[in-house]
Amino acid sequence: MSPQPLISLRDINKIYGQPPSEFHALKDISVSAHAGEMLLLMGPSGSGKTTLLSIMGCILSPTSGQIAVAGEDMTAMNRHQMARVRLKHIGFIFQDYNLFPALTVLDNLLVTLRLQNITGRKAKDSALASLDAVGLSGKTGLYPDTLSGGQKQRLAIARSLVSEPDIILADEPTAALDSENGQNVMELMTALCRTQGKAVVIVTHDQRIKRFASRVALIEDGRIKEGVQ
Repeated sequence: MSPQPLISLRDINKIYGQPPSEFHALKDISVSAHAGEMLLLMGPSGSGKTTLLSIMGCILSPTSGQIAVAGEDMTAMNRHQMARVRLKHIGFIFQDYNLFPALTVLDNLLVTLRLQNITGRKAKDSALASLDAVGLSGKTGLYPDTLSGGQKQRLAIARSLVSEPDIILADEPTAALDSENGQNVMELMTALCRTQGKAVVIVTHDQRIKRFASRVALIEDGRIKEGVQ
């Protein structure tokens, strides 16, 4: 484990609204993830898990607290600067896949690379390598609606990996999958985490995947109720 975490949050608070009707969604949360480890954020609905993941991904700004991503202090950055760091260092995996239905499997990855001005042969080689890593090398010309749920999630994983981010953030990646496909996806993510040295943070209700985690944080009412194990 590297001495410096790839992502680190300290004393994070998130408050919605104004007194007297304000809602304190996150309360003094400190958590980090290092290269090569998988952190699960678990807890009941409304506990603040997804809000915390959004702050980790620099999609949502905290009301107070400090965030560091790949050694860069995000606290004083503007939206443009945060977007640059997010694009460079963070890959996202969504519960509903967020694939482009009108694009082929290959083009779903190429459009992500285009956002980083990576095109041509280099982009295609990167996309094909990512698809091969998740076992979809034979599906390049297919469209998402022809894929099974497990294959769609594998495509979502490939898309998150194609730009070679340091950090992968996943929101309920096994929620829509049966036990077998859920296990296959988690085995794939664990292997990628270990072999590529990425920090993987997963928000989940799925008790079945706890055994894959390096550490687990239980969140309730906006606080970490059990220390990050």
